[in-house]
Amino acid sequence: DKWFELAMYTLPAVVTGGVAYIMIQKFVNLDTNRRKFQLLRENQKQALPIRLQAYERMALFLERINPVKLMIRVAPLSSDKTDYMNLLIQNIEQEFEHNITQQIYLSDACWMMISNAKNAIIQNLRNVAADTELTDADQYRMKVLSSLFESESATQLALEFLKSELSDFF
Repeated sequence: DKWFELAMYTLPAVVTGGVAYIMIQKFVNLDTNRRKFQLLRENQKQALPIRLQAYERMALFLERINPVKLMIRVAPLSSDKTDYMNLLIQNIEQEFEHNITQQIYLSDACWMMISNAKNAIIQNLRNVAADTELTDADQYRMKVLSSLFESESATQLALEFLKSELSDFF
């Protein structure tokens, strides 16, 4: 009889304690999630300008390595086509090395697209230089420019990808 009476007093206390424990756990979890969300939002608010700047720099990089603009900016130092090709490639590589740290702010797909564009331009410059009919840097320049009209520029494709990825931010 006393055990039954003890159970009758203990059972409501255990149920009340269990409900209180569950409610406190839910409150703590909710508060923790809210704090994580606020911290994430604050980090994103601070990181967004840096990421936008990285996208701007990579857009500038793609514009600077565009062969048309590159050849306007970098004049041949001699009439040798191989020397001019090496000078153009050196300028592309310097631009790339200058902006290589921006990859931490870009997606892997975007960085790969930019890297592929750079490599495609260098490969195109080498392929045109391999043409034995070209004898000097001026002919080389004309041939590079005419080869660009035959296909869509790798820099243009990468720039379009960059813009489409950037539009996801807004």
